[in-house]
Amino acid sequence: MTTTHLAEGQAGRVTRQKADAIRYSVQTCSLGLALVATSDKGVCSLWFGDDPYQLRDELRARFRNAALIEANDDRDNLMGAALALIEAPASPISFPIDARGTPFQRRVWEALRAVPPGKTASYADIARAIGAPTATRAVAGACAANPVAIAIPCHRILRSDGALSGYRGGVERKRALLAREGVSVPD
Repeated sequence: MTTTHLAEGQAGRVTRQKADAIRYSVQTCSLGLALVATSDKGVCSLWFGDDPYQLRDELRARFRNAALIEANDDRDNLMGAALALIEAPASPISFPIDARGTPFQRRVWEALRAVPPGKTASYADIARAIGAPTATRAVAGACAANPVAIAIPCHRILRSDGALSGYRGGVERKRALLAREGVSVPD
């Protein structure tokens, strides 16, 4: 079955466009709740939270035009691989990533993926790595917009003084992920 939605085309004509189908599941993991969503291209969302309804609402807001399909089984290999990464964040990524963002965000996310497990970088380090040394705040914004936690390892980014900074899933989850990679961060 093909899901479509209507969109206004040129000169006000209505055209049919294929809508994305996003499969998702909210699972309990060692860090609380995790939402994993997949498209036909790969894992498009991996987020943490404490409220399953809030996680679903955020997914609906991010993919307004998509058909959201709740996956009631754990046979989806992509979802299983994404959930396994939570327990072992230093593991190699074994699934395709469908991270949708602006060209700047995608440059930041690629630079984040170059930070090896067990290592950290600062927002300024990432800004320099993408050739935009004065864009530290914009880098922080791109980290905050990261749709695929752990696979795009924004948890490895610390402030310039080495302290923990914000994390979409909460600072304690960030600390736990770093600890799983052998990184000790001061309180």
